[in-house]
Amino acid sequence: MRAAVLREGKIEVRETDDPVPGPGQILVKTCACGICASDLHFMDHPEADADDDSGLSNYDADRDIVMGHEYVAQIVDYGPGTERKWAKGTRVSSIPVLITPQGARVIGYSPEVPGGFGEYFLMSEAVTQVIDSPLPDELLAIADAISVGWHYANTANVQPNEVPLVIGCGAIGLSVIASLKRLGVGPIIAADFVESRRLTALAMGADQVVDPASVSPYKVWRDLAYGEDAVVSLFGPASDKRCVLFECVGVPGVLDGIIRSCERATRIFSAGGPPKGEHLHTMTAKRKGLNLHFGGGPSMPHWNEALEEVMSGRIDVAPMGGRVIGLSEMPQAIDDARDANGPARIVVQPWR
Repeated sequence: MRAAVLREGKIEVRETDDPVPGPGQILVKTCACGICASDLHFMDHPEADADDDSGLSNYDADRDIVMGHEYVAQIVDYGPGTERKWAKGTRVSSIPVLITPQGARVIGYSPEVPGGFGEYFLMSEAVTQVIDSPLPDELLAIADAISVGWHYANTANVQPNEVPLVIGCGAIGLSVIASLKRLGVGPIIAADFVESRRLTALAMGADQVVDPASVSPYKVWRDLAYGEDAVVSLFGPASDKRCVLFECVGVPGVLDGIIRSCERATRIFSAGGPPKGEHLHTMTAKRKGLNLHFGGGPSMPHWNEALEEVMSGRIDVAPMGGRVIGLSEMPQAIDDARDANGPARIVVQPWR
């Protein structure tokens, strides 16, 4: 099959081996697959994978790896031991995990588990979800990104006296905003240096956006939550308003800056994750009584719920839609995906 192959740290488009479905697996044809920041991290920081003992991924510079885990596909064939639940040609998606004899693997992060940047890949029948929506493939492929925000927004369980602040309006920040809006939470404040991202944040449901180069997002939060004339003592303001902050950047120094700048008793949900880690002022966090939550990836129920929200249109992902490309454009698109001024999602259609 033709695929965008990661080898020795570089992407090239060429022929590679067709995947063969094993027990419980389905061979599928890629309809659309989004380029995620996690793909860039995997390419650029193989040392982070070496430090991961979960077994969910396996970076090998000397073997072909076909990435891509935000996908919509069509069923082509079934492997042994499957129930063959759906007709060939059925549109499907799933949480990006393949069940193998060696255990669960994240799709697109091992040589043995190719992803949607190729013409074909494998899915596990046990977790597969049928696509029932009139939306085009390139928008449905955004559901995986939405699932991360849906997971964080639901896990946060924002209370009536809490006002959310989202730092970073890339795809994950936007998915948090859309999910909070869908859950009836607000007002939502969102901060990003890039104007196009701030505009998209408004389209996805933010009530107020902030350019941190011009004004502190923490001041904007305080003015909104407490009032501009509020008197703040050593122990905080008299208001019972609290901050729930979603860190969606993943750049070194951002999370530590949040710890030093945010309100007392803030609940921080960190969805970013610098591959090389970060130094945190934990004593400051202790003195402020901060609650720091590393939520990881979405659970399967949250992933499935997010897919349903997107399929039904209850979460409108159209503002996040960007370029749709063919395989030949992948090497350039990988570089373009690093540009903060680019679209929230570039989606590849290998058969385009």
